[in-house]
Amino acid sequence: MISISRRGLVAGTVVAGVAGAAAARADPHPHADLALTRIAFGSCADSEKPQPIWDAVLAARPDLFILLGDNVYLDTRDPEVMRRKYAALAAQPGFRRLKATTPILAIWDDHDYGENDAGADYPMKEESRRQFLDFFGEPADSPRRTRDGIYTSRVFGPPGRRVQVILPDLRWNRTPLLPLELGDQDYGAWVEHRAAEGLSTPGPYARNPEGAATQLGETQWRWLEEQLSVPADLRLFGSSLQVVADFPGWEAWTNFAQDHQRLIAAIRERRADRLVCLSGDTHYAEISRLDTPYPLWDVTSSGLTEVWPVLPPNARRVGEAFRDRNFGLLTIAWDAARPTLLAEIRDVSGAVRLEQAIRLDDLVVRG
Repeated sequence: MISISRRGLVAGTVVAGVAGAAAARADPHPHADLALTRIAFGSCADSEKPQPIWDAVLAARPDLFILLGDNVYLDTRDPEVMRRKYAALAAQPGFRRLKATTPILAIWDDHDYGENDAGADYPMKEESRRQFLDFFGEPADSPRRTRDGIYTSRVFGPPGRRVQVILPDLRWNRTPLLPLELGDQDYGAWVEHRAAEGLSTPGPYARNPEGAATQLGETQWRWLEEQLSVPADLRLFGSSLQVVADFPGWEAWTNFAQDHQRLIAAIRERRADRLVCLSGDTHYAEISRLDTPYPLWDVTSSGLTEVWPVLPPNARRVGEAFRDRNFGLLTIAWDAARPTLLAEIRDVSGAVRLEQAIRLDDLVVRG
């Protein structure tokens, strides 16, 4: 059961939420006055592979592009290799055109943090941070350069059309992953056996119920809970890992039981209405839904260049998954009688492969 009161937020929840709204601030952005109606997003782009998908992204004419991680595949502790991988992304013709015409927000996942499935103990994270933020043009005095991670929140548009983009850092403070218990069986052999039986194949990680296990760390948690009180007409929670998916077995919010519960409790306690999750990492696209604290949607787009050979389980998947190169596109109908968000997954040609219409006034904490 999800706790309704945490950290002393009990009967005074509403009052605390109002006070938090007055105190919480998003990080400044040079395009903060931009009214957004089309927002594209994606993840998992190997900078040393062809990237034809940017033609379809540019044809969609987004007002903003959100990169959700694995924006390059560093997989190194060598700063020179890092620089070479970023130079390869900068040289991609489509990405150059996107950067020249469209504001970009970015967060990292494991491969652009530095190593596969890396967490708090990755020794080169300060160098990774410097190169990441330099590449994406973060100012020298940005708080992202001195926080315990590169997390950020930005708000775009005027009152009535304010879009908040929250980008947590799921690497800097992440405690170790818990391996899936397979007895004496090797994971590779276990996967082969399940495949032979026609069964779906989860990844090698289990759900960690320990209270101390975390992706964010306490300082970032306090920041995130404050950000959920920032006034907004639509909130986009841009997570490098899936938020809603139920036990894919790979890295995901559900593998950290306390984090997953605390996020849902914070949305409820802070009355953070109209929040939609965007996620990456998986190398396939899907749309997931969890019916608490309201219909909580998670639109997963991955990858811009990468494709996964098998489809892990997900009990919260809505419809089918799409297993080919893809990007996501959100279109906001602000002027409709009931403002609506249309979430789409598009392929490398720009064709719509998955879609979901979401009424914003359905995403309200009740009671």
